[in-house]
Amino acid sequence: MTEQRTRLIAVDGDITQLDVDVIVNAANNRLVGGGGVDGAIHRAAGPKLFAACRKLGGCPTGEARVTPGLGLPARYYVVHVVGPVWNGGRRRGVALLARCYCQALELAVACEARSIAFSAIGTGVYGYPLGPASEIALSAVGGLLGETDTKIEQVVFPVLEQVFTKSIVRRWLSWVTRRPPVRRLRRFDLTALGGARTLLAHSTCRETDNG
Repeated sequence: MTEQRTRLIAVDGDITQLDVDVIVNAANNRLVGGGGVDGAIHRAAGPKLFAACRKLGGCPTGEARVTPGLGLPARYYVVHVVGPVWNGGRRRGVALLARCYCQALELAVACEARSIAFSAIGTGVYGYPLGPASEIALSAVGGLLGETDTKIEQVVFPVLEQVFTKSIVRRWLSWVTRRPPVRRLRRFDLTALGGARTLLAHSTCRETDNG
């Protein structure tokens, strides 16, 4: 069996400038643009993205819709997801946020994308704390990739705040060292900024040795 590696990358940068196949927008229910990353993506893409979103008729919380990438560096598509408002960590909110990541990744897989970049869904005006949000993101994305045959080679978590990058790194290390060997020999590898590289490489090797 040929082993496929999916690289998870934490990048301190602007999602609208990333050269990937798919970017994931943290949208509102009306899909009309707003503040934060949603507004930034709409401004970068221009009015054609707004027009494409209007045709979709909105999107329920926890679900995803897709439009062409239009004026963005994203080669193919923008996936729009609507995250939940922070509700104190109740089970429904956790499930809805995880569903956002899973649905976005499933759409990217259906589009035969090889790379996808996520925004930090729910952590803006919807108030989801960075730590719980990053743990949900990694559990959802890592779990789905571990169970699904895909062409996805890179999953990027671009952030504008270094604190979320550090949170992703910490949560990933905790998650990967608890995870049992992946049956399909699919290995995960997180690249981050700065001094985290050595620790991350060590953690990846520990899982590889167990498999």
